[in-house]
Amino acid sequence: MLSRLALAAALLWAGAASAQTSTLVATPAEYQQALRGVKPGDVIVLKDGVWRDFQILFEAEGRPGRPITLTAQTPGGVVLSGQSNLRLAGSQLVVSNLVFRDGWSPTGEVVSFRRSKEHRAVDSRVTGLVIDGYNKPDRATSDNWVALYGHDNRFDHNHLTGKNNVGTTLVVVRDEQQGLDNRHRIDHNYFGPRPNLGSNGGETLRVGTSADSLSASNTVVESNWFEGADGEVEIVSNKSGGNTYRGNVFYHSRGSMVLRHGDGNLVENNVFLGGGKPHTGGIRVINRHQTVRNNYMEGITGDGFTAALSVMHGVPNSSINRYHQVVGAVIENNTIIGAHSLFLGAGMDAERSAPPIDSRFSRNLIVNVDGHDPMRRLGDLSGVAFTDNIQARDVALVRGANGLLVPETPQGAGASPDLVMIPREATGVAWYPKDVQAVRLDQGAEIAVGPAEGALEAAVAAARPGDVLVLSPGRYAVDRTLTVGAPLTVRGSGQGRVEIAFSRPSLFEVAKGGSLKLAGLSVTGADAPDETGNAVIRVAPGSSAANFDLVLEDVEVRDLTVNRGFNLIALGKGVMADRVLLRDVRVDNITGSVISAAAETDDRGTYNAELVQIEGGAFSRIGGPVVDLYRGGTDESTFGPRLVIKGASFERVGSAERPSILMRGVQHAELVDNTLTDSGAISFSHRVGEPVLAVAGNRLVRTPEMQTDIAPIAAREGH
Repeated sequence: MLSRLALAAALLWAGAASAQTSTLVATPAEYQQALRGVKPGDVIVLKDGVWRDFQILFEAEGRPGRPITLTAQTPGGVVLSGQSNLRLAGSQLVVSNLVFRDGWSPTGEVVSFRRSKEHRAVDSRVTGLVIDGYNKPDRATSDNWVALYGHDNRFDHNHLTGKNNVGTTLVVVRDEQQGLDNRHRIDHNYFGPRPNLGSNGGETLRVGTSADSLSASNTVVESNWFEGADGEVEIVSNKSGGNTYRGNVFYHSRGSMVLRHGDGNLVENNVFLGGGKPHTGGIRVINRHQTVRNNYMEGITGDGFTAALSVMHGVPNSSINRYHQVVGAVIENNTIIGAHSLFLGAGMDAERSAPPIDSRFSRNLIVNVDGHDPMRRLGDLSGVAFTDNIQARDVALVRGANGLLVPETPQGAGASPDLVMIPREATGVAWYPKDVQAVRLDQGAEIAVGPAEGALEAAVAAARPGDVLVLSPGRYAVDRTLTVGAPLTVRGSGQGRVEIAFSRPSLFEVAKGGSLKLAGLSVTGADAPDETGNAVIRVAPGSSAANFDLVLEDVEVRDLTVNRGFNLIALGKGVMADRVLLRDVRVDNITGSVISAAAETDDRGTYNAELVQIEGGAFSRIGGPVVDLYRGGTDESTFGPRLVIKGASFERVGSAERPSILMRGVQHAELVDNTLTDSGAISFSHRVGEPVLAVAGNRLVRTPEMQTDIAPIAAREGH
């Protein structure tokens, strides 16, 4: 039995041991010193400022109720830049209020819940973290911004935006060594805009991989906001079992919540707001014993794999990485309003021939006030019991206090009128903006430029993002390639003819971050040298330029003839334009293509332009195809490319051996009211998916009929 003195000493020691120590550190060396002496309950505070090239290893052992914390002096006051990253290892750790910006991780992860395979973080938390545009310089180099290892970790109230290279934004990594029952919680995060990647590997969130997908992760993903998450067709890729996706908002995001692998997952109380944006999707169901209930979808435009609701065919005796048959799915009490498509039996082909069985589709409310029937059924659906669903166009709807539409009169179907949509401001952090808008074309100052020697070159070099260079009448002789690294417009003043001649292989080279608009001017290639790869506008292979616009309006281009392959626009391997638009453009006497977008020939599903659009204009004496657009491979993770040509005139384009328009793997093509005279055939070939070739009103004069391996359909307004 302790004496009174010994008891007092023991109590004094216990009080000292539980006291929290807060240590402010200003350098990596001071951080290392503080970490060496850290005890449960202690806090290490990084001094506000920019910490460049700081690779943080936060390895320690806290205790329940007494975690060890690493935080910023003030929320958002610490910016980790250059080649920085963060690794956690140990237990009962908390990291908060840091910002990663202006650089990239030197490793494959920005934030990793492990030091090594043997040393992981468990029972730990990362909160109030910002990762903003912290991308590898080469968009084809893969990394994951956040990788959750171990078990019982939480990632919450974080802000992740602007990932534009290959790799998942947040991934749960599973293996038998660390244990497959992860029990992570991912909640209240703001997953901000992720631009279209144009290839596989653009998921915003993935839980597991196919290799371990037959086991349960038991991860909870709830109350997150996905905004503009456009990376690929799978916004969320579930690849394990036993997970819950609850109360998330998918706002104006291309793609779907996809139950790609794994059984026994629950998807409930989520809100999908497409806003009419192209390719917005809902939920795709694959595998066994999935439950999809009480979800709300409005304004979803996607079709096929990105329909508002897509239930797939499986592969009989499927390998683990393909498509297991849908068995025992429960899809009930969902509200779907103004959707373009619901697709039951999606993906049916010679391989995916196993229809859904032992499943139930009950008490769902489907409303399309425009009278359009969104239901699409394919194959044998006798294995799905349809009960008490309501599909109508005359259900009176009102906007509830939660911002969602509900029937004025209860229908006994659809999501609960009490469904709550988490507010955007309740996700992420309050101290970092969500509404930052990138500068676009024509948003800067107008700058007058005259035809004096070197004036245009100097103006391009000095231009700020979004500026408009207004060219006075005259001839501009350009003796160097003009590099465009930010949005830039070059246009004529409208007071007289503006002609640009160039004596380099290219007039413009669009670099990473650049977009270019030309308007109201003329370009001649008569002075260009004979070199490989000649083009008026070139986007170089390996530049990692992506998500840019090229716009030509009321532009005349002629005499690109110095060699046999002189293009107007040439997109190199590894680059991907959001839009290439030619409006009222006249091109005469060139040996190459007007638009060459066919560099991705390794057939991995990548391509060079999401949308190519020609409106009006005249094209004559063109040696190659006016448009050469290529997308090879059988990967199904992308939406494009899309080609639209309307009201254009083609004369002596291509030849008997060279098509006038060459489309390989294009997913959607519209050819309307065009005239082709003495030209090569239009060529369309199918590579993957269910491509659309819509034609109407085209006139062929001494031009062969279209060569295509799919049946064209009649183009219609708004198709």
